[in-house]
Amino acid sequence: MPASYEEHAKLMFDLQLLAFEADLTRVFSFKFGRDASGRVFPESGVDSGFHGASHHGGRPERVTEFADINRYHVSLLPYFMEKLAASMDGETSLLDNTLIVYGSPMADSNLHNHRRCPLIMLGGAGGTMDGGVHHKAEDGTPMANVMLSLLHNLGLDDMTEFGDSNGTFSRAAPPTDNA
Repeated sequence: MPASYEEHAKLMFDLQLLAFEADLTRVFSFKFGRDASGRVFPESGVDSGFHGASHHGGRPERVTEFADINRYHVSLLPYFMEKLAASMDGETSLLDNTLIVYGSPMADSNLHNHRRCPLIMLGGAGGTMDGGVHHKAEDGTPMANVMLSLLHNLGLDDMTEFGDSNGTFSRAAPPTDNA
């Protein structure tokens, strides 16, 4: 395994791209950081380990450190997206036919809060996803509602529940206020 986390992440992305190109799989999971790990990501500019930084105690300088680690992790995604965009899958790119869900199992890791977790969805999912849209779920909406809706979006309409879902999540464009 490369000493540099960035090299390791790129190697993992390259392997995932090859698996997609060879049609060995259409699904993968890649966890950037082990939640309880003390691993330091020097490329982030932070000397604190991931887990320690996540328990920031609400102190602004520690919140910033944790944000810097997460910003570093997110900065690795364009590498994979560019690779997917450059690889064709039939008449369209792999990026157009892929759904990447990136997020965190915690909204506030300091409190171990599992509600209001941010998610980023990238790629076209075979033409079933609209881009450039921001959605904010109502307070108390389980993340599993989003996952259930994504499964329906991918054709698994027979699934009626997923985890602690209590319904589906509408990704309809939010109303705009032209005033």
